[in-house]
Amino acid sequence: MSIQARRERERAERERAIVATARELAESEGWDAVTTRRLAAEIEYSQPVLYSHFKGKDAIMAAVAVEGFGDLADDLTAVRTAATDPRRAVADVATAYVAFAERRPALYDAMFTLAIELPFATQDVPVDLARGFAQLAEALRPFAGDNDLGAFTETFWSGLHGLITLMRNGRLRRADHERRLALLVDRFARLG
Repeated sequence: MSIQARRERERAERERAIVATARELAESEGWDAVTTRRLAAEIEYSQPVLYSHFKGKDAIMAAVAVEGFGDLADDLTAVRTAATDPRRAVADVATAYVAFAERRPALYDAMFTLAIELPFATQDVPVDLARGFAQLAEALRPFAGDNDLGAFTETFWSGLHGLITLMRNGRLRRADHERRLALLVDRFARLG
């Protein structure tokens, strides 16, 4: 292996370590605990090394979010492709989306709630973010009818996000969660 190849591999390993450590800290202690000083101490590199990989905490959060979008896309792909019919696909995708948000709240916040510098709804959108949105769209395609599929999907996604956010913040009763989710799915998984 050449020296250049070894350096590139080591750099990629450091980046993975930074992102993994930031994600672990955020999930266990919240995003306030994720500082460049704390990350440097956790991965045993200096802060200048972190800054040679990322501009700062916001860039690290964006990298964590992109990784999360890949995880979410994988989850949505698995349930959508395993569904036995189109309506079941919408229900399973909605359930998987909510389960992801509940299982990984800090990651979900980085992806959808916190201000990070990632392009949404543009040509420059990260591949994994686009993959997740595509899974939502494919599940909804049979029910979009004459509606623009993108707008239809964005509206469904907004409904899911709203339910999650309002419930997590205590604005909606957790006991009614399944009923609300079923209502959302029923409204979007109708033909005609």
